[in-house]
Amino acid sequence: MPKLIKSIALLLCVVSIASCQKAYYNAMEKVGVHKRDILVDRVEEARDSQAEAKEEFASALERFASVVNFDGGELQTAYDRLSASYETCRDQADTVSHRIDKVEEVAEALFAEWQQELSQYSNANLRNQSANQLRATQIEYKKMLAAMRRAEKTMPPVLDVLRDQVLFLKHNLNARAVAAIRTELATVQRDVSSLITQMERSISEAEQFISQMQKS
Repeated sequence: MPKLIKSIALLLCVVSIASCQKAYYNAMEKVGVHKRDILVDRVEEARDSQAEAKEEFASALERFASVVNFDGGELQTAYDRLSASYETCRDQADTVSHRIDKVEEVAEALFAEWQQELSQYSNANLRNQSANQLRATQIEYKKMLAAMRRAEKTMPPVLDVLRDQVLFLKHNLNARAVAAIRTELATVQRDVSSLITQMERSISEAEQFISQMQKS
């Protein structure tokens, strides 16, 4: 019985969310903002969040390097900066994932609506043109979404490494501890470099998709 109750609660939650989304889209259409416009806006937001994440992770790498290459001064200050940078990266990674999810949400609604409206055409030529445009848009969208998801997957490994180093240093803030994690610098540099490459590819795909949507 508890499993049944949980299943029903989950179903009601999904239905409620879907109803809220539909109400939101309907309200926006009444003021002239259609799903197509919302999709472009959300892709722009996802692109911007990835650009911010790229910068934050690059900054975290600098903070980590400053700790492992520490040579005099206040080690606590260097650690505090690294810890703060890790927290910022974690929050930014969550933002990136959330915004990609929002892109996917409105894209699914747009494509479902577009597909449904094809049956309303009486002019076969216009229907075929619209169907071809739908397929072309879906192809470009899938390329962009795949790039976004690949970039998204590069963040957790870097976060895991940074978290481990921050936790280790938290209770071992001394020269010996710093020396112990020095070998991790090359790994973090490699992972951040890969992250930045994937982010830049994703940002490029997003910009191409936005350009296409604005022209068509």
